Amino acid sequence: MGNASAKQPEIEAIPQPISVVEPNKTEQKKLKPCCACPETKRARDECIIQNGEEKCGDLIEAHKECMRKMGFKI
Repeated sequence: MGNASAKQPEIEAIPQPISVVEPNKTEQKKLKPCCACPETKRARDECIIQNGEEKCGDLIEAHKECMRKMGFKI
């Protein structure tokens, strides 16, 4: 049997190269319109339900602007 108090030799870690892969836009999951701009969508929807569409033009436009910034053509 071996000596329990024997010191094990230290092994130095050899640095491994790290490869960084830039995400390809075609490989990224495309954001669906239903999931984009949840804050403006929620405010717009609540306003329309409570007040009617004709009284919520500013919130509707704010949501459209947010959607455009996210790349949707509205």
